Parts: sequence; structure tokens; C-alpha cells
Amino acid sequence: MTFDIAMTFFVFTMTMLIIFWRPGGINEAWPASIGAAIILLTGIVSGNEVVDIIDKIGGASVTIMATIVMAVILESFGFFNWAAARLAIMSKGSGYRLYWYIQLLCFLMTLLFNNDGSILITTPILILLLKNLWLKPHQMIPYLLSGALIATASSAPIGVSNIVNLIALKIVHMSLYMHTAMMFVPATIGLLFMSCLMFFVLKKKLPKVLPAATYDIEERFFTYNFHPLKKRISLETKRKRTIFMLKVLLFVFVMRCLLFVASYFTIPVEWVAVFGSSILLLWRWYHLGTNPVDILKKVPWHILVFAFSMYVIIYGLHNAGLTTMLVRICTPIVEQGLLQASFIMGGLVSILSNVFNNHPALMIGTITLTEMGLDPITLKTIYLANIIGSDMGSLLFPIGTLASLIWMHILRQKKIGIKWRDYLQVSLIVVPLTTVVTLFLLYYWVQLIFV
Repeated sequence: MTFDIAMTFFVFTMTMLIIFWRPGGINEAWPASIGAAIILLTGIVSGNEVVDIIDKIGGASVTIMATIVMAVILESFGFFNWAAARLAIMSKGSGYRLYWYIQLLCFLMTLLFNNDGSILITTPILILLLKNLWLKPHQMIPYLLSGALIATASSAPIGVSNIVNLIALKIVHMSLYMHTAMMFVPATIGLLFMSCLMFFVLKKKLPKVLPAATYDIEERFFTYNFHPLKKRISLETKRKRTIFMLKVLLFVFVMRCLLFVASYFTIPVEWVAVFGSSILLLWRWYHLGTNPVDILKKVPWHILVFAFSMYVIIYGLHNAGLTTMLVRICTPIVEQGLLQASFIMGGLVSILSNVFNNHPALMIGTITLTEMGLDPITLKTIYLANIIGSDMGSLLFPIGTLASLIWMHILRQKKIGIKWRDYLQVSLIVVPLTTVVTLFLLYYWVQLIFV
């Protein structure tokens, strides 16, 4: 038993260190899968527990991958180039307006897709937009940083915007519909507070007046990809493109709403997600005459491996007695009252997320809750406090979430240097205050509506 405990904690620590370090730009799925393989080979996690893990993460993983497929399809249509061009036009040369439109774009993209997909696709487009406006790297950082923070934190209002949230929902037996009913209002107000606070922190670094664009991002993309002689869809005019994009966006929005309808009627949400992405994929194939293989190649399938592997390692920590110890420590705190419990548990997950990443932190916190014998409303409220800690409080350091690690990796690839000092100058002010405010909002919203 002592060997199992020592081995599990060693594997977990080494896995997280390699994920943070990423030597040679290694994909985070590699160290996670190697760590999981060691846990399985040593018998710390049994075969029956692997089946349970697959049951818990299967639906969540399928749902997230289906929404990422939809995001990649929109990218192939030029949606993000079109959206970037719209941002430049609507900003009317104002750096302040551009900030708010980027905030809105990143918020909506996470709600319509998920935080990892939003980061993967909007970050390169924002870099393209900002470079096209002749902004220097130090002028780009405030826009990119604030966009990344709001995109990642925006997974809190609805559980379907983050794979770890969906997995945790399965563990606490909470429907997507109920998560949204209890969380959407307080988390969205918290995000608005976060955006306003970031604006005042970054205001001096934002250019008041934007330079003129070098070229038309929209025209360049659509002239090359959708010339009427090259493709079956003719999108040679901006009006046609706008109508086309709004139709596609409406379809995505309807499919997103159907996820919550399915959850309300206890229909597996992954069925709806796969149906929506399949329809969009087939529609694209029919109208563009483009084989869907190109889309499937762009999908980051390694996220599935990462999620499964991390959960195997967390199950190993659970078997080693970590959650039993946490239950013993946290039970007296939870018994003090719902407000104190929400703040303590949400704060604990925030700290664990910034030390170990929010994937293992939220899973550990959620498994701990299920073993405390709590009544349903207390369990759900404290679970949602954990979500706030995992999705918002985790952003104190750039290693706190998978999405922020992906964001840092993209910036390095694009030769945009960002120092920890630049990140911490914003996060140390914004993240703790936003987390505290949102936890207060959650408690009073639950008291007002659900108690």
C-alpha cells in the first residue's frame, strides 16, 4: 500500500511537471498517457475502474469533440476571418472599442463551442487581426491576454463549454440544464465584472486610436478560398458572406440550445452534439464538394487521450487515500454553513488548479464532495463553487488550465513573447476579485431561487 501511494504521487508530480515544461514542444497528451500507463501496469487502478472511468468521461468527451468539429468547420468556412474583419470595422479606429468587441467575441465563442476550441481558433485570428493593424507585440498582449482570460473563464456559465465540467457533472449526477439554471446568471455577471476590471487595469496599455489596416482580411481569405470558379458556393460579395455566416451561426446556436432541451428530457447530450456536427459536416461536403477528412485531421483528438489519462491518474490518487484525507479535512468546514463551504471549497480548488492544473483539481474536488453525504442542494451549490474555482480561480497563473497552456503554446509558435510578469500584472488583480465576487453571486442566487 505504501508503494502504491508513493508511486501514484510520484507519477502525478512528474506528469504535471512535464506538462508545464513541455520539453521540445511535446503534446500534453504524451506525459499524461505515459503516467496513466504506469498507473495501470502497476495495478493501482483496476480494469473495472477503467470501465467506470470510460463511462464517466465518454459522453463528455464525445460532446466536446463534436463541438470542436463544428468550430473547425466554421474556421474552414472563413467564419473567424469574417468575424475578425467585422471587429476591425465595428471598432471604427478605437482601441477601446476593439477591446470590448474582442471580449464579446471570446465570450460567445466559448459559449457556442468550448474554451479549448475557442482558444485554438480565435487566438490565431486575433493575432492576424492585430498584426494587420500594425500593432507591435507589446500592444497586442493586452488584447490577447484579456481575450484568453475571458474565453477560458466563460466556460463557467454552461457546463458544456469545458470537458472537465462535463465529466464532473456526470460524477455528481447533475444535469446540464440544472447546471445552467443555477450558474448562468451569477457566472455571467461575474464575467462582466471581470471584463470591466481588466479594462481599467489595461486601459493605459490599450491604444486609443488604431492604425489603418494593411489589407482586408476578409477579402484575402474569400478571394483565395471561395472564388466562384474554384468552389460551388459563390461568396464573392460581402453581403452574401454575411448572410451565409449568419445562417451557419444560427444553426450552431440552435444545436447548442438543443443540448439543454435534451438534458431537460434526460436525452444524452452527446447524441445531439454528434448529430449537429454530422449535419454541418455533410452539408459542407455537399455544397463545397470537399471531403470531410480535412476537417477530421484538424480536430485535436489528443484531448480525448489527455482527459482519459488524467482521470486514470486521479483515480490512482483517490485509491491512494487522497480524497479520504480531504473528506476528513473538509467535512467540518462544510458543516459551518453553505456560504463558508462555498468559499472554502471554491478557494481550495482555485489553489489546487494553480498548482496542479484545473483538470485534476476539479476531479479531486468533485470526487471528494460525493463522499461527504451532502444533501442535493448543498452538493450542487458547492460543486458549482468548485466550478468557479476551476474555471475562474485557476487563471491566476498561466499553468492553471489546459486552455491557457494551449494559448501560451500558440503565442510561442507565432513568435509573440509574453512574460509571466505581463500575465501576473493582470491576473493577480483580476482573478481573485472576480472569483470572490462570483462566489458571492452564486450563493445569493441559489438562496433567492432554489432554496
